[in-house]
Amino acid sequence: MKRLGLLTAVALFVAILRPALGADAIFPPGARVGLTPLVGLVSSKSFPGFESDDQTVKVLVTELPAGAYSEVKNAFAANAAGSGGVKPESLETSAGTAYYTVETAGDGANRVRRYSMILPGDSFSGYVAVQVPEDAAKIYSDDAVRQMFASAVVRKQVPISEQLGLLPFNVSELSNFKNVLTLAPGAAVILADGEEKTGFETAPFMIIGTIAAAPSEPDDRARFAQEAATQIPGVRDARITMSEPQRIDGTPGFETRIDAISGKDNTPVTVVQWLRFGSPATLRIIGSSPRDQWSTAFPRFRAVRDGITPRS
Repeated sequence: MKRLGLLTAVALFVAILRPALGADAIFPPGARVGLTPLVGLVSSKSFPGFESDDQTVKVLVTELPAGAYSEVKNAFAANAAGSGGVKPESLETSAGTAYYTVETAGDGANRVRRYSMILPGDSFSGYVAVQVPEDAAKIYSDDAVRQMFASAVVRKQVPISEQLGLLPFNVSELSNFKNVLTLAPGAAVILADGEEKTGFETAPFMIIGTIAAAPSEPDDRARFAQEAATQIPGVRDARITMSEPQRIDGTPGFETRIDAISGKDNTPVTVVQWLRFGSPATLRIIGSSPRDQWSTAFPRFRAVRDGITPRS
């Protein structure tokens, strides 16, 4: 009994010394950045991250472009003292050196502590933002948030089933694309043969997502589809080569094709855009291929399109 009592005391002492963290890092669904949330924080249902039961303490976990980390790192090296009373700090994580700032700000009539951290990823920058109201600062103190930041980890890829499971539609055919990457968890996904680091444009790839805007009148669909196709991000000098209405899985749709230039290497590409009109959102499927690979890429694009069904 004495030995049991001693072990219990040691366990309690260790628990006091350790930060108020859970056991393992948790990745918000679809995210490549994870951390061990502080005790009392649970996964949020409204944004990628964690929050308290009363939703006053928030931890946003997301990604930024790869270059964002280098910019912050260089700014830290150039001005370690910070500016405007906000001094950047560094800490070590399993992903590498992270940088964060802390400041007090107003949130309506309340005062809050705001923390922002950036850390390196494989082909992205991880970003974590925390907001703590003044009346919760004793529990979620600067030291506690720093320890939570230090628990941050990154993963190279999110499991495909996890990514696809977040989408508002089912994707049953991947047409042997080598890489699957969530552009916005639960909103859009990219299927690609190329690598994220080197750019997708030099090989066939697809972007699948939804758009809220859609013409209310069928007569306006042609104009809407053509404008959307010529405004696809990343393409230049777009020229429409075909645009016509069609039924897609029994639903009114529109197919538009363009020839354009894409990517930093000025790759000549052919792009197809399918719109499947519906409510409350319109499905938008984009397939892009270097022009000399179009004949083999287009059947793959169409197979993916035909394997997309509404989620019940």
